[in-house]
Amino acid sequence: MAERRINVDYLARVEGEGALRVKIKDDRVTDVQLNIFEPPRFFEAFLRGRTPQETVDITARICGICPVAYQMSAAHALEKALGVTPPPGVRALRRLLYCGEYIESHVLHIFMLHAPDFIGHESAISMAGDPAIRPLVEQALRMKKIGNHLVTVIGGREIHPVSACVGGFYRAPRRSELTALVPDLEWALERAVEAVRWAATLDYPDFTADYEFVSLSHPDEYPYNEGRVVSSRGLDIPIEEYERHFLEEHVEHSNALHSRRVGSQTSYMVGPLARVNLNFDRLSPRAKAAAGDIALTLPVRNPFMSLLARGLELVHAYEEALQLIASYVEPVPSRSPIPTPPQAGEGAHATEAPRGLLYHRYAVDAQGLIAAARIVPPTSQNLKRMEDDLWQYVPGVLGLPIEEATLRCEQLVRSYDPCISCATHFLKLDLERE
Repeated sequence: MAERRINVDYLARVEGEGALRVKIKDDRVTDVQLNIFEPPRFFEAFLRGRTPQETVDITARICGICPVAYQMSAAHALEKALGVTPPPGVRALRRLLYCGEYIESHVLHIFMLHAPDFIGHESAISMAGDPAIRPLVEQALRMKKIGNHLVTVIGGREIHPVSACVGGFYRAPRRSELTALVPDLEWALERAVEAVRWAATLDYPDFTADYEFVSLSHPDEYPYNEGRVVSSRGLDIPIEEYERHFLEEHVEHSNALHSRRVGSQTSYMVGPLARVNLNFDRLSPRAKAAAGDIALTLPVRNPFMSLLARGLELVHAYEEALQLIASYVEPVPSRSPIPTPPQAGEGAHATEAPRGLLYHRYAVDAQGLIAAARIVPPTSQNLKRMEDDLWQYVPGVLGLPIEEATLRCEQLVRSYDPCISCATHFLKLDLERE
């Protein structure tokens, strides 16, 4: 049998660099590897010796798309290690900041990174050049800008915000600064509902898998900053027990770690699809109504339909942002000080980044400096699951022309919205037939 190869130098429309290698012999898939060749950046190592407040700012630089998630996981974990309790009002303001990040990230992925796969365009730039689709692109840019503005008002700037800290915020916004955002947020909420209806009309490939969904879960609210780690197969643990149930390991073909469940050694899924399946009843009223409008049936086990889950979370983020602004009381003081003199301690916490569960653990020494750090981003937790999906999915597309098969594989990977830069401590697609 003649050997066949598909080479795509870089996977388009994802954060970071990597490759996919698929081997086929006698029309049977014999190997699938996600080769993450982006080099490790050693954040965990160079955090050692830093102060807790420096750590919150440094970890934000891990990602330009979801810096708030890194700040929030770090701040909560370090507050546990140091015995710091933020003042009243900080908790709600942190949720509001997270709403801004969800808006930024989800609008970017839905309309700019993933939508082109469904509507026959290679990029958002190509979409903008199509008169029939240009209004959708312009609307999406405005929706994202509203999220950017919300993050700027609270965090000081829209990328790598600087206001969040251990104990709260260096500066809390005035109520008038937030209420000025209400008209735009109300407009965007209606557009987000329309976006869910639009997303429901897309042609999703027919593919499902038996996932173990994993996310935070909170009894009273949709999970952002707090909760217990739960799964669709009965796991229900405090965040502090995360490392007893989930294991990161090196694989030969990747610079990024792969995560597995301890014991079963199986993969699992984190992210919007996991959150919606596990926390649907705690979505906002408009988000649940939007799901009813499109007759969404749970559980959703088609990874391509994560686009719908992101749409529902986008509706939720706009609606909750409006609710939080309506009830906002400026925290005074805006932060609690770190105890002096410092004491050694350890703390672990996880929050829900737009792409999924983000776990941080820190040990602080007697001088108040970071002695050890552990960061497990969502994409490294999903990498093994992506490979497992491809093992199942590739046989169904082998009969297609090479270009179409390649696009389908890329589309599956993009469904996870992987942030490879975060996961490193594709897509070159190389399809071999023996």
